Formats: sequence, structure tokens, C-alpha cells
Amino acid sequence: MHPVRRARRLPPLLTGVLCVLLASCAPAPAPRPDAAEREVRRAVADWSAAPPARLAGIPLEGWSYEVDSVRRDGVRALVRARLRYRLAGYDPAPTGSARDVELTRDGPAWKVTADRPAPGAPPQLWDQGEPAVVRGTASLVLGVGQSAGTLAAVGREADRAVPAVAAAWPGPWARRVVVLVPGSLDAMAALLGRPADTYRGMGAVTTGETGRGPAPADRIVVNPEGYQGLSEAGRRIVLTHESAHVATRAATSAKTPQWLSEGFADWVAYRGSALTPAEAAPTLTRAVRRGELPGALPDGAAFAFGGDPEGLGRAYEGAWLACRLIADRWGEPALRTLYERAGREPLPTALEAALGVDLPTLTRDWRAALRDRLR
Repeated sequence: MHPVRRARRLPPLLTGVLCVLLASCAPAPAPRPDAAEREVRRAVADWSAAPPARLAGIPLEGWSYEVDSVRRDGVRALVRARLRYRLAGYDPAPTGSARDVELTRDGPAWKVTADRPAPGAPPQLWDQGEPAVVRGTASLVLGVGQSAGTLAAVGREADRAVPAVAAAWPGPWARRVVVLVPGSLDAMAALLGRPADTYRGMGAVTTGETGRGPAPADRIVVNPEGYQGLSEAGRRIVLTHESAHVATRAATSAKTPQWLSEGFADWVAYRGSALTPAEAAPTLTRAVRRGELPGALPDGAAFAFGGDPEGLGRAYEGAWLACRLIADRWGEPALRTLYERAGREPLPTALEAALGVDLPTLTRDWRAALRDRLR
């Protein structure tokens, strides 16, 4: 039994000194905004009480600008704020971005004269122009600088992708996707805050936060240049792949190996396809036929955007064939179980529980499958 420790009472003088010291260490209260700042804040609140009229076709709710700071210089003011909103029926939690709002005093009142992304913050799609909206049965497509026909075609492909993903991943997910179609590759890169070369040649990417719990938003962002260059089958595969990332987002974490997350998304996209492995994996097939059989499953660096296109192709194709092997040999439920477990526990533990094998055994079997199917 542990002895009971009694608290010793401090002498009154020491107690008083301690109280003074603690008070001097406490953070100073934030200065209260003066009357002019309160007027600026009120003007921003009034101005942002509802979305702009040009966004009327977008199902926005919870639209607000939360003011973080105010800087005034005479009759001008700069407000740093955070835009918050949800796409009703699509976003489980609010999303948004940092904004700079400029105001000018107009007589006795303040008037908003500009609203733009804060430095370092990516723009919203509507910062690039007035968005057009296409609503599908399972999709919401927002586009800028695109024809109505193009957006409708994207919506049809997304509507086909969602049930295909639901059949492969029957667990709980929204079964709806939001697709953004900007006007160019440069506009896409701006939305994502990365250089355009990062996405050159790609059809689309998915944004969102991994991990369990409510994520603010998942968006499939189309590269209009890369997407238009694809065949009809290629567009279907791209949107199904990206929709699979949306579906599995809650089960994905930093623990999930990238070969598993990307391979699973491609497995979903090619599931039921009549293509042979050699037809669906041409880059890796050429490498294997040259005698360049990979020695290990692709690591995270192999999937880096903007790298060697041939290496990137081999990584995606190898990951897909690993997931196809698992589904064929151990069954589709085992592949789904592996995915779910790999997001919350070490891969060796997940492999043993889901498949009853270790990583060296899986790697050996995968390499043998590459030799058999791609030569």
C-alpha cells in the first residue's frame, strides 16, 4: 500500500508572494476592439451574411467569414478572416480557407471593396470565375471555363463511378462525390497550391483529410487537359479510382501503405474489366520483359507527383497487381479487411490477421505473379 501524502500548508507570506508571481506570469488579456474596429467587424458580418448571388446555384450552407484580425489605416481596413461553409448533402463538416477582405470607409459606414485568398492560401473555384453547376444522381460538378456539355459528361461518369465503388467498398460512406473542373491545368494547380508540372499528364486527383471522424470535404479535382486526352474507358477508370479514395477516406491513415491505397483504388476502377494484366499495366509489362522485375512493393516515394512518368506508372501498376493478387487468392473481403486494418495497425499485424502471411511472403508471391502474368 502506498503511504498517504499530506499536503503541507504554505506560510501566509509565502502564499501571498506566490500569488503575485502567478499573477505576473498570467497572459495579458487580449485588447478589446475599439469602436472603429467593431464597426469594421460588423460590416464584414453584414456583408458575408449570405453567399454572393453568383453562387446561388451551389448548395451552400453555414456560409460565414470569421474575423481573425483587423488592420486599419485611416479610411482603409484589411481583415484577415476564415471563410466557412458546407456543401449541403455532401460535406459532413464545414470547410473553408483563409481570406483577406479589404474595406473602405464610405461616409459613416465601412464598405467591402475586395475579397481574395490570404497569402499562401489556395483560391476557391469561384475565385477563378463564375462557376457552372451540374447536379447528378450521385455527383455535384462545379466548373469554371468549361462548356455545359463537358460538365454534363463529367457528371455522367461520376454517376457511374459511385455505384461501382459502392459495390467494391460496401461499408458506410456518403455515396456522393463533388467534382471540380477548373478551366486549365494552371487553374487546377492553383486550387491545389502546387506547381502545374506536378499534375501534368494526370486526369484527376482527390483532396481530403485521412483518418476516422468527420472530414470537412473530399473533392475530386479534374485536370481538364489530361482528362480530355483520355479515352472514354480511361475517363471512367480515372473517376472510379478517385471516387474510391473518397469512399475509403475514413479508413485511410498515415499508417496505410501507399501501394495499398493506390492499388486498391485501381483495383476498384478495373474490377470487372476485360483487360488482361499486360494490357492494363503496359509500363510495368515492358519493364518485366526487359528483365527488370521489381524487388519490392513500391514505397511512398515511388508515387510522388511530378517525378519520372515511367517510374510512376510502374508504381501504380505494381500496386494494382498486388491488390488484384490479394483479391484473387484470398478473396475480396480479405482485401477490404487488410485495407481497414492497415489504417489502424502496423502492416505486418494487418497482413497476418487478414491474409495469414507476412510481408516477405506476399512480396515473393507478387513477384511470381508479375513474372507469370506480364511475360
